[in-house]
Amino acid sequence: MMFNWLSLVTGLFYIVLGIVVIVYKFFFTILEPTIAYALGVVLIIYGIFRIYRAISRIKKSRNEE
Repeated sequence: MMFNWLSLVTGLFYIVLGIVVIVYKFFFTILEPTIAYALGVVLIIYGIFRIYRAISRIKKSRNEE
């Protein structure tokens, strides 16, 4: 159960990281704008996926109880 909540927090972290990469165009090095947008969008999509998967697992575990 704790893994599901940790996955939820991790998803939020990826979304925030994606926004930061888009805004500051920096990820361990200065990025070109097109690369920054692409990387930011990928991070945001992955964060949304992690949150969706965590929510579905939380609902599934509550239904089993």
